[in-house]
Amino acid sequence: MEQVSTVIEPTRAKPPELDKLIERYGCGPVQFTGTEDALYERHLVFDNVLEAAEIGARERFEAVARSVRDVLSQRWIRTEETYDRNDPKRVYYLSMEFLIGRSLANNVTNLLLDDATKRVLKEQRVDWYELLEQEPDAGLGNGGLGRLAACFLDSMATMEIPAMGYGLRYQYGMFKQTIQDGWQHEVPDNWLRRPDPWEVARPHETVAVPLNCSFKLSGGSLQAVIGQTSSLIGVPFDRPVVGFGGKTINTLRLWEAAASDYFNFQEFSSGDFVGALAETLQAESLTRVLYPDDHTAKGQGLRFVQEYFLVACSLADLIRRFRKTNKDWTTLPDKVAIQLNDTHPTMAVPELMRILLDEAHLGWDEAWAITQRTLAYTNHTLLPEALEKWPVIWFERMLPRHLEIIYEINRRLIDEIRRRFPGDEKRVQRISLVEEGGERKIRMANLAIVGSHSTNGVAAIHSQLLRTMTVKDLAELYPERFNNKTNGVTPRRWLLMSNPALSQTITDAIGEAWVTDLNQLKKLKPLADDKGLRQAFLRAKREAKVKFVDWFKRTTGQAVDADTIFDCQIKRIHEYKRQLLNALRIVVIYNRLRKNPNSDVTPRTFFFAGKAAPAYQLAKVIIKFINSLASVIDEDPIVRGRLKLLFLPDYNVSMAERLIPAADVSNQISTAGYEASGTSNMKFMMNGALTIGTRDGATIEMAEEAGEENFFLFGLTAEQVASSRGWYKPQWHYDIDPETRAALDLIFSDHFSRNEPGIFAPLRDALLTHGDYYMHLADLKSYLEADQKLCDLYADPASWSSKAILNVATSGKFSSDRTIAEYAADIWDANACPVS
Repeated sequence: MEQVSTVIEPTRAKPPELDKLIERYGCGPVQFTGTEDALYERHLVFDNVLEAAEIGARERFEAVARSVRDVLSQRWIRTEETYDRNDPKRVYYLSMEFLIGRSLANNVTNLLLDDATKRVLKEQRVDWYELLEQEPDAGLGNGGLGRLAACFLDSMATMEIPAMGYGLRYQYGMFKQTIQDGWQHEVPDNWLRRPDPWEVARPHETVAVPLNCSFKLSGGSLQAVIGQTSSLIGVPFDRPVVGFGGKTINTLRLWEAAASDYFNFQEFSSGDFVGALAETLQAESLTRVLYPDDHTAKGQGLRFVQEYFLVACSLADLIRRFRKTNKDWTTLPDKVAIQLNDTHPTMAVPELMRILLDEAHLGWDEAWAITQRTLAYTNHTLLPEALEKWPVIWFERMLPRHLEIIYEINRRLIDEIRRRFPGDEKRVQRISLVEEGGERKIRMANLAIVGSHSTNGVAAIHSQLLRTMTVKDLAELYPERFNNKTNGVTPRRWLLMSNPALSQTITDAIGEAWVTDLNQLKKLKPLADDKGLRQAFLRAKREAKVKFVDWFKRTTGQAVDADTIFDCQIKRIHEYKRQLLNALRIVVIYNRLRKNPNSDVTPRTFFFAGKAAPAYQLAKVIIKFINSLASVIDEDPIVRGRLKLLFLPDYNVSMAERLIPAADVSNQISTAGYEASGTSNMKFMMNGALTIGTRDGATIEMAEEAGEENFFLFGLTAEQVASSRGWYKPQWHYDIDPETRAALDLIFSDHFSRNEPGIFAPLRDALLTHGDYYMHLADLKSYLEADQKLCDLYADPASWSSKAILNVATSGKFSSDRTIAEYAADIWDANACPVS
């Protein structure tokens, strides 16, 4: 076994011939394509049983994907055999989301098959890019939490760490976003409508999940029947996680819910056909949708059972794997590291205790020590509403044994607090796992911290605020458990695969070792003023912009000018992320041009993308406002050709892979102290966009790496936001600043809603009437000043490209390889286990 390092031996070199690669992965001797017996041809014919003339692009995609899976299958088997034989400590990453995007291009890249595959498919007259468009983005995640999990899986496989991801196999994902009359509408994202060629069902490894209730159909909806026990069945579906170079192929295991018995035969025979299927309907509903609407009790209840189902299936599975080679329960922490990705899998604490107490028959103290040493928790938010709390009554009805265990953990915790802080009953109330009040609830974040040996934040400022504000009392109780692990992203997907022109430019300048050791990018620093490199960088950026423009024209029919500044903000729509602040900036710029039509400005295209939660009405109003603003700008001859605004519907990983390489400007403008880390900021930096942003999340560390002179920072700091909370008055900014007042007056005069007067009143309420909680108006003037500096720099291509190259050169810290090396060394005590 080898110690994990952030530096992995580069494996790319000159791509071997396809046949040699196939043989290296243990799949040969066989050809990929070109003969009747080749992998591609056999899948094309035998999987579809169609005449050649009837075979379409989707069938060709499935044939190529299955052929690639054939190539990696033997290596995938050998990976698991190596782990079984060597019995290393394994890492199990539990997450409700894995935003993996599409798999074909990523797997081909990591297997080093990209050049050879494209060449042979071209010989077969198969359009590679048409193939890629046939694969839907996997509906397994929503935002940064899930994308981080996917990047971590890539890094663990590349670094040869024995690891496995556990999640849920959502049939519909979150939702597809459409825009109608400027408003967001949600439609089902049926990403599994066609067979997924990557997944492998494992019906022989199912897990039974008991519940203390069953379900019946009443009045057209499912009702819980308390006290009548039932079981769900977890059916695992495995997906390969290919490390770069194809040395290690780990597994992402996704659980689908099924009923233990298909239907009640007696009810069915008596004519109650629908009622007989109640249990089946309940089971299948469980993993149907990612994040059901949690503004209703039914939606919250479904989320609660989803989280327990993920934990129960995953722990049963990993314990089964542990017990195959280890009979001594006390060695569990030496062989297993379980990472909880946010509070969603926190039920792992009482579930692991239940297994150790009721199945292993250990004593409490021994079971508790094992549980804490095995589990670790990553916190992803400072927002109180995102720290989950579940009603005690739900535990009573569905998981009474788990509630007993939680109560005992809490009793011992309170005893410890009273011992260490005698007389401080308010502290007891704040730390207690049970929140008293109108409806008693279990505080899941507190449970995760108490039941694990490590709690980490995901950026330096986030970890600091977590310790000093969000869970201050717990940090004082257990200071040794708190640490920081700044997020990172995989350079394989987000640079090598997504931005081939820039990747080649970098490789031509410093070699290709950067693909698995992103710190190598520092070698670009002394070259930032090299005229040849600057010109090559600008050519690569231009190529990425033209590719995006061509794709956008092809898919939407809309034209975008590649010679404009591409100014981007792409992230989930939320007040604290402040898409509204960005829109206010654009209104001010629009007003300036209306007043001075002859102003000399660099033409700019503003891009917004992101989804609003279905029940988050103000976020939907913000989307509507952005689209209305875009329409007015398009219709105004004064600004046409100089300003353009686009809201890109249904933002996903595949769109990001196209837009981020093309971006000139990255907006990271959250209210300071609210963004945990961010990862889109890192992707933009890695791809040579310059950042305009607040001192928040990982943007602070990015500016430290590159130098603040190479960023456009503005606005209040987290300390200033907190200290001004009691006296901040947005009306003052409206009264004192003419451009702020003119922009708001224009909005509230229905200039952008002539046919729908009054629809933007909620924006007035948020910004003025209700006190502008996220301090948009406090930061607007500073934002505009930073924006002007940005435009001035863009007018000097040599200086702009030099700063952009410096950003790329200093982005090495933000590789997920570095983050995973820190987790492995500091939290998991996990080592590499090369496949043999």
